[in-house]
Amino acid sequence: MKQKIVAYKALPDDVTAYLREHAEVEFVDGNNAEALAAALKDADGAIGASVKVTPAMLDGTRIKALSTISVGFDQFDVADLTRRGIVLAHTPDVLTESTADTVFSLILASARRVVELVDWVKAGHWKGSIGAPQFGVDVQGKTLGIVGLGRIGGAVARRAALGFNMNVLYTNRSPNETAEREYGARRVELDTLLAESDFVCLQVPLTDATRHMIGAEQFRKMKKSAILINASRGATVDEPALIAALEAGTIHGAGLDVFDQEPIDPASPLLRMPNVVALPHIGSATHETRHAMARNAAENLVGALAGTLRNNIVNREVLAR
Repeated sequence: MKQKIVAYKALPDDVTAYLREHAEVEFVDGNNAEALAAALKDADGAIGASVKVTPAMLDGTRIKALSTISVGFDQFDVADLTRRGIVLAHTPDVLTESTADTVFSLILASARRVVELVDWVKAGHWKGSIGAPQFGVDVQGKTLGIVGLGRIGGAVARRAALGFNMNVLYTNRSPNETAEREYGARRVELDTLLAESDFVCLQVPLTDATRHMIGAEQFRKMKKSAILINASRGATVDEPALIAALEAGTIHGAGLDVFDQEPIDPASPLLRMPNVVALPHIGSATHETRHAMARNAAENLVGALAGTLRNNIVNREVLAR
C-alpha cells in the first residue's frame, strides 16, 4: 500500500507527478486549519509552506516527516516534532542566491531612493534637472554590517565586497573563515557593528534569541545616516520601535521584505514613509528558484519517508533514534 502525502500548497505539475510516483497525494487548502488537520489524520508525510503546523494537528496521526518549501521553519514546534520522532526537512541551499539578490536590491533601492523617485517621476514632478532634494547616498565603498553570516549572509557579503568594494562587518555565533579570507569580512560584537555600519542587514532565523533583537536601544546605537535592511523575519525587529526611529530621524531609512504581520496592515505608518522600501516578502520569489525549492522539498520528503534523507534536516536528533 502506498504511503499518503498531504500537500498544503500548490506545486508545479512535474513536482506533483514526482510525488505521485512514490505516494498518494492529497491537496488541501493550507489556510483552512481544520481541513489540514483532518487530512493529516491518515497521512504519512506533508509538504507545504507559510502555514503554522501545530502540535494539536499532529495528535493521533502517523506522520513520519514534514517538508517545508522554505529555509525558515518557525511555523513548526521543532522540539515537539523531535519528541514525536517526526523528521522536519527544509530547503536551505537552493534559494541562497535569489534571496541575496533581493537583499542587495533593497540596499540599492533604499540608498538611491529608487521607489520614491519612480513615484515622483510618475506623478509628473520631474520638471527639470534634479537637485539635492532628490539625491541619494552612495553604496560603493560604504560599510555593510551583516547580522548572521550564514549562507545568504555570505552571498550578500560576496556581492558587497567584490561588486561594490564595501567593508563588511558581521556578527555570528562562529567565525566565517571563507568570508574573512575572500571578502575581508571582520567579525565584531553587535554594538560595534551597529555603530560603524552604513547599512545594517539582518540575516538571522527567528528564534527566542533573535525575536526583537533590534529595538529602540539598538537604533540609538546606529548612525543617523544608517539604513536598516531586513529580509530575514519581521519579528527580528521591534516594529513600533522601528517606526519611532524612522519618524524621529534616529536612522535614515529602511528596506524591508518582511514584517511582523504579513500581509502588512495597509494602515501601517511604514507604508506612508518615503524613506522606507517595502516589499511583499519576495526573498526567493523567482520562477526558477520557487520551482527548485518545490522540487527540493519533494525530494526531501520522499527521502525522509524512505529513511534515506541525510541532508536538509532541521532536527537531526531524530536520526539517532
